[in-house]
Amino acid sequence: MTSEYQTLRVRFQGPICFAQFYRPEANNTINDQLIEECLDVLDRCEVATTIVVFEGLPEVFCFGADFTGIRTAARGPDGNGPNQTVAAQNPEPLYDLWLRLATGSFIVISHVRGKANAGGIGFVAASDIVIADNTAVFSLSELLFGLMPACVMPFLIRRLGFQRAHYMTLTTQPVSVSQAASWGLVDAHDADSESMLNRHLLRLRRLSKPAIARYKRFSSALSWAIAGDRQTAIAANREVFSDPRNVENIVRYVEQGIFPWESP
Repeated sequence: MTSEYQTLRVRFQGPICFAQFYRPEANNTINDQLIEECLDVLDRCEVATTIVVFEGLPEVFCFGADFTGIRTAARGPDGNGPNQTVAAQNPEPLYDLWLRLATGSFIVISHVRGKANAGGIGFVAASDIVIADNTAVFSLSELLFGLMPACVMPFLIRRLGFQRAHYMTLTTQPVSVSQAASWGLVDAHDADSESMLNRHLLRLRRLSKPAIARYKRFSSALSWAIAGDRQTAIAANREVFSDPRNVENIVRYVEQGIFPWESP
């Protein structure tokens, strides 16, 4: 367990990084420091880490923007100095963080327990795999405050399609884990989500870093139009079947029955 972070608890277990949002005093909300520390963790994961697991607390995964921080900026540290022109948090680093989760050279898993709201949905939607326990609920509360989930929407639409993301935005009501699973926001859920997570990790850790990086680069480049994606798909197919490492793995499997992750 690393100790240099103030908003995260991070540990490395072989090729897996576990990053827990840890702001219990602030309902696991997002501030500049949390974004910076998440980006720093991802920098450390570039070389050898194949899986990054984001987790929260048992009652809350991540509750979105830090409204207490906004209140402090609006009223001053003593609460007596109204400021009508509060500078908004720069949205670029947070969007870039989610973009990195969606396109980076590692598999990103969100393990959700309890509440995931507003910006917390951004982490969920940008993940490759979402595993939840049966207490998980998902909501977008922004419009209640005159805001909108502007940076969340591109990632959420990729997961749900426009209409369901639109519905979540307009209704602002919590969505149960079973409903989220039926929509595709959650990939798997169980009362014992920890065991379910571990079962996924046993399988996913067999994948190599180059294969993950290549696949995510390819999937991020798709336009999801079968005619328009023809050349991208053909080029990617040629790339993987001409990689000497892959050819060697295939030959060894045919000749010796040994899978790529197994030692000779």
